[in-house]
Amino acid sequence: MIKPERLSRFGHSFVVALAGVATTVVLGLMPKVATAQDNPLRIIAIGAHPDDCEFRVGGTAAKWAKLGHKVKFVSTTNGDIGHSIIAGGPLARRRTEEVKAAAKILGIETQVLDIHDGEIMPTLENRKTIVRLIREWKADIVITNRPNDYHPDHRYTSILVQDAAFMVTVPFICPDTPHLRRNPVFLYWPDRFQKPIPFKPDIVVGIDDVLEQKYRALHCLVSQIYERGAGGDGNPDHFIKGSDEERFTWLRRRRRYRVPEAWRPLLAEYYGDEAKPVENAEAFEICEYGRRPSREELKRLFPFFPDSPK
Repeated sequence: MIKPERLSRFGHSFVVALAGVATTVVLGLMPKVATAQDNPLRIIAIGAHPDDCEFRVGGTAAKWAKLGHKVKFVSTTNGDIGHSIIAGGPLARRRTEEVKAAAKILGIETQVLDIHDGEIMPTLENRKTIVRLIREWKADIVITNRPNDYHPDHRYTSILVQDAAFMVTVPFICPDTPHLRRNPVFLYWPDRFQKPIPFKPDIVVGIDDVLEQKYRALHCLVSQIYERGAGGDGNPDHFIKGSDEERFTWLRRRRRYRVPEAWRPLLAEYYGDEAKPVENAEAFEICEYGRRPSREELKRLFPFFPDSPK
């Protein structure tokens, strides 16, 4: 159970029909984009573990942050069993420090909730905590994983975020935290699962211009990348060794964000020949819950089009 007063003991931590018309939006790398001066966007990504958001949203988060928009990553568990050798409080504190270092590189905020890794449940109390987090951030966009996933923490985090999607606008639930007058747009990040339906991108963001920055942020997640997290065999001799730059080179080879061929027609549809140089991307699927934005609002929420509002 999450108690609001117990949050972060270990640290700080859109598919819909648009007016009946199915819309797919592809965003890429363009030289002129909107900036956030007087009215910055507010984006919150909510993952289950201290690394989920960084892997899935790190590039797009960096692009928003570069334009002056406000981004926050939240982990609903503290990651305290995500290692083959250490666990408990020491691991939770270590993983919190890792995502704090990553957040500094990305130019965002981060928060880790004090719930044991592997133990989050879709309870009313936890739903209220997610409602409060989204309200406190005054979110325009909320991002999470889809509910069909191998990991129970991923599934239940997604359910909690979906269950909060309407409640964030209801005044008399969690009245201690002012409700949102306008529902955010809710998005999913990609996964490989095919049942009941596969991930289908509605938004593709080219991240070539921030790819190095994303890798540098991931480089901070030593326990999960170089020490292989819970997937390790318990033998420190099998950790990724070498100098800092040697390990970073290994990471860049190992983790790829290349645009899948299935996404290429979408890039060409919106950018023609300008899509050809785009090599790396992150993608999002519009959740049926939350606000249903118009095409013009999409340009404002993802200000990476050449004709986005300036």
